[in-house]
Amino acid sequence: MLSTMQDFPLTITHLFEHGRRVHGRSEVVTATSDRSRRASFAEVADRTERLAAALDRLGIGPGDRVGTFLWNTQEHLEAYFAVSCMGAVLHTLNLRLFPEQLSGVINHAEDRLIVVDASVAPLLARVAPELRTVERFIVVGDGDDGVLGDVLRYEELLAAESGGFEWPALDERSAAAMCYTSGTTGAPKGVAYSHRSTFLHAFGSSLPGALPLSDRDRALVIVPMFHANAWGIPYSAWMSGADLVMPERFVQAEPLCRLIQAERPTVSAGVPTIWNDVLQYGEAHPEVDLSSLRLVTAGGSAPPRALMEAFERRFGVRMIQGWGMTETSPICSLSHPPHPFAEDDLDWRTKAGRIVPGVELRIVGEDGTVLANDGESQGEIQVRGPWVTASYYRDPTPEKFHDGWLRTGDVGTLDDYGFLEIRDRVKDVIKSGGEWISSVGLENELMAHPDVLEASVVAVPDERWQERPLAVVVRRPDSTVDCAELQAFLDGRVAKWWVPERWAFVAEIPKTSVGKFDKKELRARTEAGLLDVQGAPITST
Repeated sequence: MLSTMQDFPLTITHLFEHGRRVHGRSEVVTATSDRSRRASFAEVADRTERLAAALDRLGIGPGDRVGTFLWNTQEHLEAYFAVSCMGAVLHTLNLRLFPEQLSGVINHAEDRLIVVDASVAPLLARVAPELRTVERFIVVGDGDDGVLGDVLRYEELLAAESGGFEWPALDERSAAAMCYTSGTTGAPKGVAYSHRSTFLHAFGSSLPGALPLSDRDRALVIVPMFHANAWGIPYSAWMSGADLVMPERFVQAEPLCRLIQAERPTVSAGVPTIWNDVLQYGEAHPEVDLSSLRLVTAGGSAPPRALMEAFERRFGVRMIQGWGMTETSPICSLSHPPHPFAEDDLDWRTKAGRIVPGVELRIVGEDGTVLANDGESQGEIQVRGPWVTASYYRDPTPEKFHDGWLRTGDVGTLDDYGFLEIRDRVKDVIKSGGEWISSVGLENELMAHPDVLEASVVAVPDERWQERPLAVVVRRPDSTVDCAELQAFLDGRVAKWWVPERWAFVAEIPKTSVGKFDKKELRARTEAGLLDVQGAPITST
């Protein structure tokens, strides 16, 4: 018989120990209101062991859920490793959920403890009486003022421990962390990540064709650590020895630009709305310098081409797009142009990207037929792989899974370079007179207009065509651009029958808890008559 390799478990504990032993001098930087505080990986590792010992003393055991209600901070990173490596399950709680959603996911997950930042303790206190399984709150920082009652203090718990916690042997297929979807199409659904899936995602997402990191990098983690584990960056950066720069609550354009100039990160990732705000601030403040960044990734929704062009023109910073979901850990593709093409080819970078190794993807038609990878055949995107969920936690949803594949609800094409282009969400595509209009395509073209800050497009009923697009637009300050000008601008950029007859100009487009345009809310406002719609009246079918 041929010899076999060692049966080595793929666990987060291994990632943690590697970062401590090999990259102990790398650092974690956390922004504050007036400065940054910093600690080496070795110091963070020692504190992580102390946290695990404290949780063990409080009775937390294998499989118990520990919630975190925290910003992107050093303490959140410590909880990432302590909870999972001791065999418990980290449950990152979305700071922006509505109260009923927040209490709902805590009760559904059956969290026993919650680690909460003092600055957001009042938000948690509003739902505390409804939490059926939570036994104690551990407060990070000062300022809680007793709103959560008799709490435990994070630093006091760590100070009482001696360190040197002995990590248990773990099954790589056991749950390490869980995150709930944002609930834009219904109640949030729980996705449990295993040690194995997290380990493999850390490696897959760090490949040169993905978001490559090394100990020469400094990674600015703008993506909330409660959103799909910050796209896995805390794990891959720790594994690679890249310094981690945590912005805490200071993710507005001005403090972000200050932080970038002070800490000189080389890589970052965030939703397009964040990068758009940074661009607007940078254009108004010529002194802003983001030249340390060699690469930024935009994800969560498609970044407009105009944003990518302007970011490179103003800052000299290259932007690519990434695609994935909470259900996929999340990274599935990133838009580095294929080798035969110029590195600055925006036609490639504005697509959702090339499939990363470890993920399989297919395009499926309405009749269930698997379509050709020709870049033209359009259908639902379905994925599978070792870091793609096979089911939701305690929520059987068979319609989301088919023959071992996750049905994403996104509509797109796939070409023979393995490049994915997302045309729309199944629920957002507009069916007008039997033909499809891409709301995403219209939004990107509208946001290319120099006087448009944001644009979102939703379907509204139409007696003649079944559905037509309604364009909801945020003008730039001091702009008076109107619907006639925007219709003229779209002429030649999209098919004539795509051009909206109905327009609404608003001060702000509602966003979801993870920074995407909230089309569910826009549709609700439209149906309630809360938008001042110009152009053709909305008719019923």
